Amino acid sequence: MSARKQTDMAGELERLPRHIAVIMDGNGRWAKKRGLPRTAGHSAGADSFRRAARYCQKLGIEYLTVYAFSTENWKRPADEVAGIMALLEKYLRQALRDLEKERVRICIFGALSPFAPELQKLCRECMERSAVYTGAQVNICLNYGGRDEIVRAAKRWAADGCPELTEHTFSGYMWGGDIPDPDLLIRPGGEKRISNFLLWECAYSELYFSDVLWPDFDEAEFDKAIAAYQHRERRFGDVGKSE
Repeated sequence: MSARKQTDMAGELERLPRHIAVIMDGNGRWAKKRGLPRTAGHSAGADSFRRAARYCQKLGIEYLTVYAFSTENWKRPADEVAGIMALLEKYLRQALRDLEKERVRICIFGALSPFAPELQKLCRECMERSAVYTGAQVNICLNYGGRDEIVRAAKRWAADGCPELTEHTFSGYMWGGDIPDPDLLIRPGGEKRISNFLLWECAYSELYFSDVLWPDFDEAEFDKAIAAYQHRERRFGDVGKSE
């Protein structure tokens, strides 16, 4: 049963998360289990990301943010990093080709300067050409780290003349600007940590961990995550209804 049908039956359509964040974990282990190179796992993970983006759009999720390449991922073997860069370039070229059909706004969170000039150009072109779409938004975190984001935001705030500082104004200096914080953070792959991802933004996100490796995280697994979210009471420090 789809998440949409589950919500309709429960009478909780309004409880669909507006913003889902995903740590796309388990690509390498998925490949190892099949005797394949790690790059094959990343390729399968890229396919899973495309399916996830389309499914979230179908459900009416407004924002999807994915952890594609962290500031720490540069430590991986050079051939693996090169393979990931090639997949990113392939995805961005496909996204540019399909923009009119998909009508999804694409944003990149992270510092692009370490990437090859052609990849930087593709990132900027995807953001510029998709900016006209006002429906679903997909945020791709590249060369991204949560602590690095906070430090960069603090530097931008200081360079802006140190205006009055509140949580709201400081959020405006983050990569996501004023988009809503994630309601639900999903981590497939069996690990139970957030790995320096959206540290500021996920302060009150609901966390969902799954043992399913990311390339196998299909629509049914998204349904499970959303159903789990819908059965939680979000209190934000207040007293719950059951207390």
